[in-house]
Amino acid sequence: MTETAFAIRESEQPAATPASAAADHPILARARQRAAELGLPYAGGVTPNEAWQLISAHEAALVDVRSAEERKFVGHVPGSLHVAWASGTSLTRNPRFVRELECKTGKAAVVLLLCRSGKRSALAAEAAAKAGFHNVFNVLEGFEGDLDERQRRGTFNGWRFAGLSWVQD
Repeated sequence: MTETAFAIRESEQPAATPASAAADHPILARARQRAAELGLPYAGGVTPNEAWQLISAHEAALVDVRSAEERKFVGHVPGSLHVAWASGTSLTRNPRFVRELECKTGKAAVVLLLCRSGKRSALAAEAAAKAGFHNVFNVLEGFEGDLDERQRRGTFNGWRFAGLSWVQD
């Protein structure tokens, strides 16, 4: 946990941030407004920097939905919770995802979902919203960011590109 002074130990991660405590945060209000404009089926999306502001202030729980292998070999955010959306080399959908998410965060918590690029976490956010999570947000751009013109990640956006806290096993 030497990455930054803001690294959040799992024991400090808000397991059930009351919805009323952070749901009205200006970052989340903007995300909800954009989601309504775009017709998203979940609460909205936040940038990596916005996500970092929320988790640093203990106003949201960060849940990494990538596979255990991705977290281990590519890196992860210190203190983030882990509930795989899919697993294995074929990325088989985790049928217990919503149940595991609820066990780790509770349905009322403000939850930020993070994957590689923001695509799987958007699907996970949609599934969580359908299951009754009203404060679930997608971290746009993901951990590694979008592909560039050379089909490489991490060159112009994403959590790591933004220089936010992360570690690698």
